[in-house]
Amino acid sequence: MFSYAAEIARVVPELDIYSGNDDMTVPLLSIGGKGVISVSANILPEIVHNMVMAFLNKDIDKARELQLKYNDLVNALFIEVNPVPIKEAMNFLGYDVGGCRLPLGEMSEKNKEILYEVIRKHEVSEWK
Repeated sequence: MFSYAAEIARVVPELDIYSGNDDMTVPLLSIGGKGVISVSANILPEIVHNMVMAFLNKDIDKARELQLKYNDLVNALFIEVNPVPIKEAMNFLGYDVGGCRLPLGEMSEKNKEILYEVIRKHEVSEWK
């Protein structure tokens, strides 16, 4: 997928490219991407903003640090099909966003615990 995005950036340099995968934000920015359409920004808006802005302001080390620091949380947000984990995370954090519509259902208990553990590890709270 990344090589496809790189080829698009090469062939159509005037096209604005945005990452659709939170785990590829900084790599996509490195080939000329403009930003991200983010799932994790629902619970980490300031972090995602700071990561993108750091890169755009040429603080690549800071952008890379944030991408890597929260990679386990990003992975946990995709442990099951989107939007199930992000809705579970937001409900866990006290935002009453409800459940998913059919055919999607609840997360498995095992995956909920994995998600909750990484949220606690990063001390995610209201709009961190």
